[in-house]
This record gives sequence, C-alpha cells and structure tokens, in this order.
Amino acid sequence: MNIHCGDTQTQEEVYSLEDLLTSLKVNHRLILWNDDVNTFDHVIFCMMKYLDYSEKQAEKIAWTVHNEGKCAILEGSFTEMEVYRKILKQEGLTVTVD
Repeated sequence: MNIHCGDTQTQEEVYSLEDLLTSLKVNHRLILWNDDVNTFDHVIFCMMKYLDYSEKQAEKIAWTVHNEGKCAILEGSFTEMEVYRKILKQEGLTVTVD
C-alpha cells in the first residue's frame, strides 16, 4: 500500500496472517553481518548501547562477525527482532531477522 502525502511517498510493509501467526510461535534471531563499512568500535558501541552487552561481550561479537561473516546477536519474537533490526539499520549496521 502506498500512502501519498504531498510530495512524499511511504512504503508500508505488509505481512500475511500466516506470517504473523508464525512470528508469535517461533523465536527469531537477529543476525549481524560483516561489511566493509563499519568499524569494530562502532559495532561494539551499538552492541553496548542498544543491546546492553558488556564491552567484553560486544568485542567478542565484533570478532565473530569479522571472522565468520555473521553472528546471531539476539533472540526473541519477530516483532521484537524487527524493532532492533530497524534501530541497528539506522546506525548503519547490516542486520537481518532469521
């Protein structure tokens, strides 16, 4: 659905009933992916600020992402993971919900 407000256009995300029911029953994971843009310091900062990891835990996540290409950083409902995905995406991190 597209909503027109003057010159701006907003794309609304649409989920099927099946998607929503599945999201209520299954735990989902937030995956942080390696990229060539973000520094270790920025990743560590974001993990501490938004996910309340200690500095040591955040460093371990950053190294895991660097060495393995990705790391599951949080687990919970689809809705909760989407909230954190959007926050971290705004910080420039590459994150997906699995």
